[in-house]
Amino acid sequence: MAKKHPHHELSRRERQIMDIIYRRGEATAAEVMEDLPDAPSYSAVRALLRILVEKGHAEYRQEGPRYVYRSTTPVDKAQESALNHVVHTFFEGSVPQAVAALLDLSDDQLTQDDLNRLNRLIRDAKDEGR
Repeated sequence: MAKKHPHHELSRRERQIMDIIYRRGEATAAEVMEDLPDAPSYSAVRALLRILVEKGHAEYRQEGPRYVYRSTTPVDKAQESALNHVVHTFFEGSVPQAVAALLDLSDDQLTQDDLNRLNRLIRDAKDEGR
C-alpha cells in the first residue's frame, strides 16, 4: 500500500502555502502573500500559517518584528512523498510508466551526463533487485 502523503490533510490554500515555503526555503507572511494566487488578506495568511504550525507542518523563528516560516519536513522527504503519491495515483504504482511520462514531458534535450546518470541509476536498481 502507498504511504500517505503528509499534505493530504491540508486544505488547498494550506498546500499552496507549503508549496511556496518549499520553493523559497523559508518565507514571511508578506512573501507568502506575494506568491499566492488570489491572496487573501494579510491576517488570513497569518492565520493559515499559524494553523500549519499547529498541525506540525511548519515552524517559525522571529527576526525582529517578522516571523520567518519553514517546513518541518526536509525537502528530500517531501519530494519522495510527493513523487510516491503521483506514481501511485496517476501511474498505478508503476515507476517505469512515471519515468517514461517524465521523459516524454521534458522539452529539454538530455545531455550525455544525464543519460549516464540515468543508466547508472537503472543499473544500481537492477543490482539491488528493484
